[in-house]
Amino acid sequence: MSGRTRLALCAAAATLMAACSLLPLVSPGTWIVQAALMLAVQSAAGAAARRVPLARPLTVAAQALVMLVLLTLVFARPQAFLGLVPGPEAVRHLVELLRQGGEDVGRYATPAPLSDGIRLMLVGGVLVIGLIVDTLAVTFRTAAPAGLPLLALYSVAAGLSGGHGAHWLWFLVAAAGYLTLLLAEGRDRLAQWGRVFAGAARTPGGDPGGAVAPVRTGRRIGAVALGIALVAPLALPAMEGGLLGPGGTGAGPGSGDGGTISAVNPLVSLRDSLNVDEDRTVMSLRTTATDASGLYLRIVSLDDFDGTTWKPSQRHIVGVPDPFPTPAGLDGGVKRAEITTTVSAADWYAQDWLPMPYPPSGVRIDGSWRYEPVGMTLVGDHGQNTRGLTYRVRSLDVQPTAQQLAAAPDPAPALRREYTRIPKSLPPVVAQTARAVTEGTANHYEQAVKLQDWFALNGGFQYDTQVEVGSGSQAIAKFLKDKRGFCVHFSFAMAAMARTLGIPARVAVGFAPGTPQGDGTIAVGLKDAHAWPELYFEGIGWTRFEPTPTRGTVPSYTQSSTPGTTLPDQVRPSAGASSEPSAAPSASQSCSPELKRLQECSGPSAQAVLSPHDGGSGWPTALAWTLGALAVVLLPLSPLLWRRRTRSLRLGAHGRGDADTVPHTLAVWQELTDTAWDFGILPDDSHTPRKAAARIVRLGHLDPVAAASVHRVAEAVEQVLYAPRPRPVAGLAQEVRRATDGLRSTASRGARLRAALAPRSTARLAWAASARWEAARTRAVGMRRAALRRMTPRRGAGQAEAEGG
Repeated sequence: MSGRTRLALCAAAATLMAACSLLPLVSPGTWIVQAALMLAVQSAAGAAARRVPLARPLTVAAQALVMLVLLTLVFARPQAFLGLVPGPEAVRHLVELLRQGGEDVGRYATPAPLSDGIRLMLVGGVLVIGLIVDTLAVTFRTAAPAGLPLLALYSVAAGLSGGHGAHWLWFLVAAAGYLTLLLAEGRDRLAQWGRVFAGAARTPGGDPGGAVAPVRTGRRIGAVALGIALVAPLALPAMEGGLLGPGGTGAGPGSGDGGTISAVNPLVSLRDSLNVDEDRTVMSLRTTATDASGLYLRIVSLDDFDGTTWKPSQRHIVGVPDPFPTPAGLDGGVKRAEITTTVSAADWYAQDWLPMPYPPSGVRIDGSWRYEPVGMTLVGDHGQNTRGLTYRVRSLDVQPTAQQLAAAPDPAPALRREYTRIPKSLPPVVAQTARAVTEGTANHYEQAVKLQDWFALNGGFQYDTQVEVGSGSQAIAKFLKDKRGFCVHFSFAMAAMARTLGIPARVAVGFAPGTPQGDGTIAVGLKDAHAWPELYFEGIGWTRFEPTPTRGTVPSYTQSSTPGTTLPDQVRPSAGASSEPSAAPSASQSCSPELKRLQECSGPSAQAVLSPHDGGSGWPTALAWTLGALAVVLLPLSPLLWRRRTRSLRLGAHGRGDADTVPHTLAVWQELTDTAWDFGILPDDSHTPRKAAARIVRLGHLDPVAAASVHRVAEAVEQVLYAPRPRPVAGLAQEVRRATDGLRSTASRGARLRAALAPRSTARLAWAASARWEAARTRAVGMRRAALRRMTPRRGAGQAEAEGG
């Protein structure tokens, strides 16, 4: 295998290894196989073009054309001429797919579903990065700058995942690919014409050594660059969305009756909505319900529990039915009433999921919407949202009795398996606490009421929106210990505990009942954003519970005579509940259950004042942003900084005396040849210094003054190499600067920029790494052989003793 072929393979491999950091962002990860195959074809096209050989710009153009044809063949074949040749229609289709992919990236949580738009962005991005890396490392034979596009690819993954998807393992994989590329380039260089003359003093054995200062500098720059690359992703803002945020979240692409949806985790957005200074009105309601205190507006259900958090499952979406099907599990023996609610969303509230009372039985709305049957939710299709919309929802007010819930039979095995699934990472204390709280109950209904009572009434929990949502498998266990949180904590914990008891459970996100207005409407504000658990009972269906103190309303069917239940006899809307504990003691010596739920009883827990966040906790974020900014500035400039440092070390030794004549002269010569290399004149160690100088003068089109400077430096090098007693030559550093000015004056503007920002001589970093690797390997082999030699006599002595015995 030729050196260039090996280098092309390493460039493709480095690109794919960096692209692996994108795998946690999308599910399934089958796109990486498609990207690998297309990248292999693109790299093969480049290898063929270089073998012809074509000029470098033509090689890059040929690879770009192959990339466009491949993307057309895979993503726009029906729109292309003969299914292969990209025309205007195919280009428009690709642009539209990219637009849809950009929208999907902003909507979906990670891992997002693999829509056509996202797949085009991933595969196309890998091909573009692969083309840049191949161009730099193989076509132009400068592998060191190829690390910048690879780092950019990894940084995109880190930014999109917020630091969760781009695990340290992916960084190591990407870094290993880059180092492999550097070593391959160094091996190719050395195989062609050996190492460039190092320009340092000879070793005691007489062999010339490496340039110690430049190698040490390159090592330092490499270490700093890797360190910054590890820290930089921490400073990159994650592309998060919120189910309740202004930007909306949710719907994925839908085509006709097909498609899928996903959504992001609402924890952060819910907390932000509850902590706003001004409670802006999100929507206004007008309903036919006789009692609107239990009118919750449901946006989406979170049914996928991984032990860390709850999130929506990826679901299929279909066209909006009319009317909606009967809710799952609801039979004819349960009392119900149909109500109609007219909802007017604010002009600024752009929500992709449609807030509706649950369970809905029909909806009249303008625009492009899709229906998700499992959660009975509506999602906007390709940019559709609620901004300024008025729509009418028919829904059922299901009114089960406590006896019906207590007598509910077991659900279907498939539903039970799906909605009672508990990951192994869930701490055992969650199930242990659930069993302790519900001890003595006779059925799932009594267990559910016991859990609700424990959280809302007698468990000592306090409502606090300033508590961090937490992450990791210990988040629920921490909440059960600290007993402070807001609706997300209460709903997540109760649903998880219900699942440990075998009760199918999920979490609903939306809005609690709003505030009645004088004109008969109900105003729903940002602070009404809420989350609550839904538990499944066969014959009734998904049933709401309310474990959060001071929020929402207690369902009437939980106000039963169940033994041990202390729920209140009345319900109160959340608008009448204070969001903070009252500091005033109760006028009565005994505290009623309702006052206890609203945390208005006297005692230390009710009078506790929430402590503000520590103002000093923001310094890690500021440090991360500062390091990220430094990385953005310094990484692209690292080749320029390395060359400046190297030039300063080589030329700054002038005037140190005769003892330094040899190393200084050789370092100055190496700086001259590296400068010529930066301007496109490749070094060639097969030439003597005199012939090398003549070649630099000829190819650099130097004027007589600059040419004379080059020849004077070459004569000094010849004297150092061949004279018995080299004599010092003054002014060599100035001669190199004069020659550099001459090279710069004859070069084009592009060549000057290339020489400054992406100097070719940075390949010495790869050579230094290759040399150290080879030296380490040689030392390891030598140590192994020495150990074997030491062991051989011992074996023989042992055998002799054995024979003598």
